[in-house]
Amino acid sequence: MSDPVASKSGFLCMYMKNHPDTLVAYVKYFGKVEGNVLTAEMSSIDSKDMTLVYKLKSGQSNTSRVSFDPPLSGYEEVKPRLLSMKAEAQEGLGMLKAPQITTFRIPRTSVFTGILLFAYFYFLSPPAPDTTFLSVPVTTVNAFFSPAHAFRNATGLGLSFRTACAIFCTIHGAETFYTWSLCRQYVKGAIVTAAYVGSTMMLGYPIWSDLKRRVQQKRIESVMKAE
Repeated sequence: MSDPVASKSGFLCMYMKNHPDTLVAYVKYFGKVEGNVLTAEMSSIDSKDMTLVYKLKSGQSNTSRVSFDPPLSGYEEVKPRLLSMKAEAQEGLGMLKAPQITTFRIPRTSVFTGILLFAYFYFLSPPAPDTTFLSVPVTTVNAFFSPAHAFRNATGLGLSFRTACAIFCTIHGAETFYTWSLCRQYVKGAIVTAAYVGSTMMLGYPIWSDLKRRVQQKRIESVMKAE
C-alpha cells in the first residue's frame, strides 16, 4: 500500500518553501542542531518523517530527519501536525509563549474508563462470600457479587483487594506524575491543576490525553493568529 503522504511529497516540499522560518525552527528544535542555521528546506516527507536540508552560517550543509510521533494517519493530518510542531518548536526555542489552560473538563471517554475500572475491581477482587460490606445485609452482598464469584470460579482469575489497589495506584500514579508535569507547563491555577491531577489518579489516560489535545489546539490557534 502506498504512503498517503509520500505521494504528495513534491507539492508539500514546494509549499513549505514559503515558510523557511518554520523549517529552521524544525531543524534547531527537533533536529537538535546547534549553531546559526541560515536556511532550511524540506526535501521529502512521508507519514513517518520529513527530511530537512539546512545550511549553517559557517557554510556547512547537512540533512536532518524529523520523525512524526505518532506517524501521520493520512494526508489530511499533515497541516495540523506541522502547525502543532511549529508551535512546539517555537516554544522550545523561546520564540512563542507556551499555551495556558485555565479551565478543567472531563472528556467523554472517561465514562468508558470508569466502567472498565469498576469491572476491574468487581470481577477481580470482590469480597468473599458471606462477607458484610458497609453494613449491607450479607444476602444482598452475595446477590450483587454472585456474577463476580462465578467469573472467578470459572476462570481462576482473581486478585486480593490490596494487590488490585497496588496495581491501580502504580499505573495511575505514573500517569498522575505525567499530568502534573504537563500542568506545570501549561495549566494556570491551583484549582484547575488539582482537578487534573486528582482526576488522573482516578481515571488515568483519558484525562492527560485530553489535556495534551487541548494544549495542541491552543498551539495551533496561537500559530494561526500569528500568521
